[in-house]
Amino acid sequence: MPAPPIDARSQNAHVLGVEPCGEDGVLLRIKPLEPADPLRAGRFFMLRSLDDTAPSIPRPFSVYRQYDDGSIEFLIKVMGPGTRALAGSPPGTELVCVGPLGNGFPEFEADVPRVMVAGGIGSAPFYMAIQQALEGSHGAKVEPEDLTLIYGGRQAGFLYDLEAFMELGVRVLAATDDGSVGFHGNVLDCLRKQWDAGNLPETVHLLTCGPEPMMEAVAHEAAAKNLKCWVSLETYMGCGVGICNGCSLVTRPDGPLGAWPVAKACVDGPVFSTSAIEF
Repeated sequence: MPAPPIDARSQNAHVLGVEPCGEDGVLLRIKPLEPADPLRAGRFFMLRSLDDTAPSIPRPFSVYRQYDDGSIEFLIKVMGPGTRALAGSPPGTELVCVGPLGNGFPEFEADVPRVMVAGGIGSAPFYMAIQQALEGSHGAKVEPEDLTLIYGGRQAGFLYDLEAFMELGVRVLAATDDGSVGFHGNVLDCLRKQWDAGNLPETVHLLTCGPEPMMEAVAHEAAAKNLKCWVSLETYMGCGVGICNGCSLVTRPDGPLGAWPVAKACVDGPVFSTSAIEF
């Protein structure tokens, strides 16, 4: 069984602030007692409130931003008692955080443009991914014109922190089901329209995170065009360190994880090549 990352640790952290974000999200900024080294985009932490009314099982959250002062920010969709407890934490509140966990995005080929396809809260791992691509801090430096984010949601309020993504200086295309912002339709239709209009090169690397049907559709589109594609899975986890088996998924026998019939999103992922897993 693969082991958790050697830099992972369990410790307490203090809440620095919580800001509303979008229709039902927050930006939670915390400072662990022992700050993490610079993190690769796509890695995550397990967070749990110490409030007596909060669930005892932690929740996994992708790192949204990492700051020079050692603090870390998470983009969180408020859905149930666990996320409500985190979202309601006043400054100074102590949380339990376990991490950094997971593999993060790999180093990509420098000369192939990247298209990131996000749905709703699935934009969370892409802010740092874009930052690091522009800086060349994890792999080769990428020019802004070679990075595209297609970001979809049901309506404008579910495009969390859209303005911050636009300020990064890369191409950002919004898509909403109701047409309230950007393209009227889903992200896959938006992606296809860009190809049809000649606005995207035929050969790109696709990265996607969001609802599973959306990721599956993007993966199938990539397969049809013989493109490399990676998914960052939004999987429920109980432990984050490979013990509980709550995030198991089936691998492809002919893929890079074929020796393992079952992979665990927490230690083998959460980022997978679509050649490695079954959808």
